[in-house]
Amino acid sequence: MDLSYLNSRWDDTYANSLDPVARLIYRSNLLGADWRITNTGGGNTSAKLTEKDPITGEDSLVMWVKGSGGDLRTAKKNNFASLYQQRLIDLQSVYAAMPNRGVKTPAEDVMVGMYAHCTFNLNPCAPSIDTPLHSFIPYAHVDHTHPAPIIAMATAADGPALTTEIFGDKVIWVDWQRPGFELGLLMQGVVEQNPQAVGILMGGHGLINWANDDKECYLLSLELIRQAAEYLAKKDLGDKAFGGAKFHTLDPSKRDHVLVEILPYIRGKVSQDKRFIGTVDHNDALMSYVNSVDAPRLAELGTSCPDHFLRTKIKPLYVDWNPQTEDVASLKAKLDEGLEAYKKDYAVYYETHKHPNSPAMRVSYPSVVLIPGIGLIAWGKTKSESRVTAEFYSAAIWVMRGAESVSKYTAIARQEAFDIEYWLLEEAKLKRMPAEQEMARKIVVVVGAGSGIGKDTVDRLIKDGATIAALDLNAEAAKATADEVMKRIGMGIGVAGSGISGSGDIIGLGCDMTNRASIQEALHHVVLAYGGIDGVAVTAGIFISPDVHGNFEDAGWAKSFAVNTTGPYLFAHEASKIWKSQNLTGSLVITTSVNAVVAKKGSFAYDVSKAATNHLIRELAIELAPNVRVNGVAPATVVEGSSMFPRDRVMASLAKYNIAFEESEDTEVLRTRLAQFYASRTLTGAPIRPADQSEAIYLFLSERFSRTTGQIIQVDGGLVEAFLR
Repeated sequence: MDLSYLNSRWDDTYANSLDPVARLIYRSNLLGADWRITNTGGGNTSAKLTEKDPITGEDSLVMWVKGSGGDLRTAKKNNFASLYQQRLIDLQSVYAAMPNRGVKTPAEDVMVGMYAHCTFNLNPCAPSIDTPLHSFIPYAHVDHTHPAPIIAMATAADGPALTTEIFGDKVIWVDWQRPGFELGLLMQGVVEQNPQAVGILMGGHGLINWANDDKECYLLSLELIRQAAEYLAKKDLGDKAFGGAKFHTLDPSKRDHVLVEILPYIRGKVSQDKRFIGTVDHNDALMSYVNSVDAPRLAELGTSCPDHFLRTKIKPLYVDWNPQTEDVASLKAKLDEGLEAYKKDYAVYYETHKHPNSPAMRVSYPSVVLIPGIGLIAWGKTKSESRVTAEFYSAAIWVMRGAESVSKYTAIARQEAFDIEYWLLEEAKLKRMPAEQEMARKIVVVVGAGSGIGKDTVDRLIKDGATIAALDLNAEAAKATADEVMKRIGMGIGVAGSGISGSGDIIGLGCDMTNRASIQEALHHVVLAYGGIDGVAVTAGIFISPDVHGNFEDAGWAKSFAVNTTGPYLFAHEASKIWKSQNLTGSLVITTSVNAVVAKKGSFAYDVSKAATNHLIRELAIELAPNVRVNGVAPATVVEGSSMFPRDRVMASLAKYNIAFEESEDTEVLRTRLAQFYASRTLTGAPIRPADQSEAIYLFLSERFSRTTGQIIQVDGGLVEAFLR
């Protein structure tokens, strides 16, 4: 077993250049860099440091602790709360005076609101629920992590005995208890009663360890995890893990064929209330579990660590499908059966364990689906969230493998799980989250995204939270568009060390929309990356000029129709298969041109092909109703950033309109001059920009025009000759 992830990455030279808070951030980032050490978004670290009081100027002991909702891997200073240590200790007296206090009582929950009264220097970061745990342990530095090898011990039926066998009296077992003030008091007592101890193993939860030096605390975290990992490695059952293999993984081409068939189908089923975006994982370790004899039993038990089941729900959906003997039709039937049973089970879980003041039942569809021979499919409101969900369940698999190798895996009690999932404090946290952006949960394919209107459309959609597939005939241009966006918005959480393939919120792909096979391949990649599609914006087009004598070759005519008319039809036809499988509403927007209604000299093939595309929009609106809306945006002479206005066409157009220019002038200068001329012919007198078109495309893709289909909106600055009549 590879334990290199537990090698120290501490750099003394770098650490010694940092101030004490920056050293805490450095330590946190190192611990958060691998999901096997702690879950993405989970775990917390702290340091008790001497700070100058901003009022008195006196030295005060201040605890810096990772705040609520932060991620150790990416945490910065603004992700850490700072609190007066003595005031936190004084809260113990406040709590002791409360009547009817105890674990999961209203009194304990009230204490969470008291942490803000201990804030140092007006720090706005919300303290973690684990704040007392860090404060009440009387050491300068505390690490709380969720390492897979440790949680394997924490979920084993013989957990207490295994803890003693591995760590002796250096690590103390504590039974499961919900995070909060009472857990902090419990930890304080354990440390007082066990002065030789350096850590606590929390049943069903994770690891706490401490030291008075930050580097020592970091190295101790790694060493304790390593001890557990080495113990499990010696006990690992190898090919006999999880009872051995029952099924075999399909070869990649057949597996991907099945996924392309079922992903939109599943997405439609789980997105009845709110849409979800998918992530597929099929790494070797995961497949040894999904294909195993014991997978159905273990899947039904669900996960244990609170961080796990908050993402993965109380349990996944395991689909009892034989990849060696059954077909896709059988798989869909079993998915239907399984999803219906899951909904009923979840309703029973909710009704059985709810309290009079419990929040209303949330989405009752699974966030993790396990299919033998295929792998794991995770669902989340964003690509980042689904990727993290997949990562968490992979961590749970490592936990189950370890626990089953040395004992029996045990999941957290259903009531305890419910009380975490539907905790009123968690509900309040969810309600405080900002409203979702308008295009959140939407997967949009932009064709022609390498330049001009298409590239600008990508930026417009990303700005409002869409998940994008940027397609272009020029694959490198499509990838460049995607790369630019990724550099700007970042990859999101849940990447490092997970082994999960996939993309961020945008991918760039090559696609020739005049070739059905190329379209199919591109859409297959989109489905494998995200699970389906919601919108398609076709912005690609071509303008072929006649020769110097005004003649137009047959090949140019054919290509004009192939790109401008047949291409959008082919793309719509292939996308319609995905929309039909999902059975969700969708939107298709095709870029045409005002030339479609204006007859003029010199653009014969372009104008006629765009006129045909206008009618294609109306035909597709009828054909794809009622689920898919089809509309068009008709621009006029968008010169800025357009691949349809290369230097030679710009100069030819300037010459055509007798506009003076020098061949030595910069291309952008010439484009600006031409754009200004075109603008002078409009009622508004303003050049038409890609941003003007992308805004109209955005509106059609959004829900703002949800009752509009079969329409074409002109964005031309006001060309009188293009007025509809």
